[in-house]
Amino acid sequence: MNRVLQAWARFDGHREALVDVGTGRRWTYAQLHRDALCWAGRLAAEGVGPGDVVAVLAHNRGESLAVLYAAAELGAIFFPLNWRLSVPELRWQLGHSGARVLLTDAGHATVLDRPSLSLDDGPGPTAYQGPGAGAEDPWMLLYTSGSSGRPKGALIPHRQAHHNAVNTVLACDLTREDTTLTFTPLFHTGGLNCLTTPLFFRGGRVVLTPGFDAAQALALVAQERISLLMGVPTIFQLLHDHPAFGHADLSSVRDALCGGAPLGADLLARYLDRGIPLRQGFGMTECGPNCFGTPPDQVSQRLGTVGQPIHFLGTRVVRPDGTSCDADEPGELQFKGPMVFAGYLGNPDATAASFTGDGWFKTGDVLSVDADGYYTVRGRLKEMYISGGENVYPAEVEAVLLQCPGVAQAAVVGVPDPRWGEVGHAFLEPQPGVTLDPETVRAFVAPRLARFKQPRHVDVRPLLPRTGSGKIDKLALRQTPLEA
Repeated sequence: MNRVLQAWARFDGHREALVDVGTGRRWTYAQLHRDALCWAGRLAAEGVGPGDVVAVLAHNRGESLAVLYAAAELGAIFFPLNWRLSVPELRWQLGHSGARVLLTDAGHATVLDRPSLSLDDGPGPTAYQGPGAGAEDPWMLLYTSGSSGRPKGALIPHRQAHHNAVNTVLACDLTREDTTLTFTPLFHTGGLNCLTTPLFFRGGRVVLTPGFDAAQALALVAQERISLLMGVPTIFQLLHDHPAFGHADLSSVRDALCGGAPLGADLLARYLDRGIPLRQGFGMTECGPNCFGTPPDQVSQRLGTVGQPIHFLGTRVVRPDGTSCDADEPGELQFKGPMVFAGYLGNPDATAASFTGDGWFKTGDVLSVDADGYYTVRGRLKEMYISGGENVYPAEVEAVLLQCPGVAQAAVVGVPDPRWGEVGHAFLEPQPGVTLDPETVRAFVAPRLARFKQPRHVDVRPLLPRTGSGKIDKLALRQTPLEA
């Protein structure tokens, strides 16, 4: 992946590669490659070399992607900091990473008490041809959310990024004519690696925005002829709920990928009505992130699944004793192959604990696979709760709640109960203009789930808390007072 810009600059340098909506700047492949080399020169002058960490604290902008490929040229590691974190959290991650340099935009130049280079100053004047990187050399450092304890810094090697790009090209039929709209933050693997780096690998085009704005996104789809979209369900819900959705020109969109949370049937149907096969996916920082795929013509028939494993990825679903699960039996999903990460920075114990003795990565996610080979997310091992001696996987309950009319978002957590040990507590976010009645929700769920799976408590809240990646923040929900 470290020389992909060079290849496209040579092969078709006049093709547009990147559009920065925030600044209005556009790069061809030749220009982006030149900027990456000049950034490499500027970083080399600061002493950056192979294995050094280059930290970036900035909203989405084109210069960050040029720095990403500059790091590859130097054999260095690109580390995008999550600007949504508190200052103490940022300081800890920066110190833990051992970053040699910090680059910032104007809005973050004084956030941390540390000298930084300004992205606004642009690259250096001289192009620098670096040593490049090997397949096993780390290219990106991405910290996990840290839902328990300190976040862990996942090292993404060039080998992983390369095979993720190849897999995405094959699973999504990417072509040089494709354009994606990247509004998800570049400090998450979704923003970097779901479609952005795979499209650069394929010679396509990336339209980058500083953040997400529904009106802007819908307008850009028409203006830039966006063919591929990627986001979490919340994003697709906000796009649909915007008044412009009904008459927006979405004719250029041929595929849309959704991950991070279950996708509701009603939302899928609305996109299918607009001719867009909104596909549920599954991936993670440590593997992929594009791990499963569903043929577009099977989307409506396979609702609730994440599809089948895509190329160059070994998958298995196992019981606690390591034996393979039967069809439709929930178990831990494990991965093996070149799309798996290189380990956690400075944390050999956590790295070792993440793999089985025979080299499979333990995702901690509970899935099942049906007789046709389609996988369904059941929940997280740590989210599973036991009610009356029965295992309950929140994702299964959430999938049913999302089918209830008027429900936009749903999250279920296990809470203590004096009789059953634990019971489900459902948090619901209604669709705009809808008043949800908890008793109506309970009546909807009753015939669709076993009694022990039905949530005992139902809270309706105007807006559920989100993490930086747009997922519902279950940790925050567990820490808030629970209503009846």
